[in-house]
Amino acid sequence: MSLHLLTRKRFIPYRNTWKWRERLWKNMMGQLYMGLRGQTCQPYGSDMRIHIPENTLFTYPDISIICGDIIHSPEDADTAIAPTILIEILSRSAKDYDRGGKFKLYRDIPALKEYILIDSESINIEVFRVNASGHWELEEYKTQNETLLIKAVDTAIAIHEIYEGTKLTV
Repeated sequence: MSLHLLTRKRFIPYRNTWKWRERLWKNMMGQLYMGLRGQTCQPYGSDMRIHIPENTLFTYPDISIICGDIIHSPEDADTAIAPTILIEILSRSAKDYDRGGKFKLYRDIPALKEYILIDSESINIEVFRVNASGHWELEEYKTQNETLLIKAVDTAIAIHEIYEGTKLTV
């Protein structure tokens, strides 16, 4: 099976981390579903396309959390434009783009409060949050004994639960 990420200019092949990416996605989505059940903020998988009108990007984040009603793109009723949180499960081949160019484009989303990157090769989660001054700040989690705080939706997830079933936990 050959998986690829379509960026604005080229395809980036995913290599060798797909099974851990899939496990991480399932674990994270399951925890979010349970933690946000019955609330106005809900998680969506990579079938939820996001459009950023400010820079014309159409993208499929691994997980999007949208609070309130989904605001659809005027160009496409199947596309949302106002996610509160975007989450990417990093692959070896796309992590530089996810941290750099893609994050730069994501920062143009006025509603975006947090951008979370989950490493598929080591226990490492980076959470970028907009502070009171409108600047992005980084918080990192590097051990399975920590708890990921997703402040925009007031949710906490144990890191060991995110990485459960991968080669990275003890």
